[in-house]
Amino acid sequence: MRAVMLGMPGAGKGTQAERLARQLGIPHVSTGAIFREAVQRGTDLGRQAKAYMDRGELVPDSVTVAMVRERLQAPDCRRGFVLDGFPRNLEQARALDEALAQEGVRIEAAIDLVVPVEEAVRRITSRRVCPRCGATYGAGELAAPGGVGGEICPRCGAQLVQRDDDREEVVRQRLRVYEESTRPLVDYYAARGVLVEVAGTGSVDEVAEAIAHALRGRGLGIDRG
Repeated sequence: MRAVMLGMPGAGKGTQAERLARQLGIPHVSTGAIFREAVQRGTDLGRQAKAYMDRGELVPDSVTVAMVRERLQAPDCRRGFVLDGFPRNLEQARALDEALAQEGVRIEAAIDLVVPVEEAVRRITSRRVCPRCGATYGAGELAAPGGVGGEICPRCGAQLVQRDDDREEVVRQRLRVYEESTRPLVDYYAARGVLVEVAGTGSVDEVAEAIAHALRGRGLGIDRG
């Protein structure tokens, strides 16, 4: 299966994309991971991306598309993949379709995780990270929430912090950008008959089963369990 995971920030795309990919035995392809690997390896595309990121600028679509296309040509993606964080706009979606068409394949499912805006804000602003070991904890994962500065990492004992881009004012700006640039992808994939809408509320297990159920209903064969 070749799928993309859609949804606003805080919808749980990364968690569900990773889980679905594991169920299907195909790669979870995250643009963040692609960028980090390319930069670490020092590839030509990685150096181009790093130059933009070092200046605090968005990596242009041309570079992003080229990096994703390169990743999807890897042998482990021959049976399929679950894309997370790409495409982010219509231009990227069209470029992805063109690249896949050249290989004689297409996106079979665009899974849109639907959550209320305020729930997305709550999830992101409740998230905490460990500056020492890098662990991330979502809302409800910490036994004794005490606000920023009052939480301790269960793994290493360091004091947890809130990332700057998880502050409410930044989160709401990210949601506005999503509505303007990424939300139109829902209509794009609906017009192609591959949109699968799933409620992103509930536990991780409940959402995962809802995704599997929706895909089975389209004959895309996700095994139970």
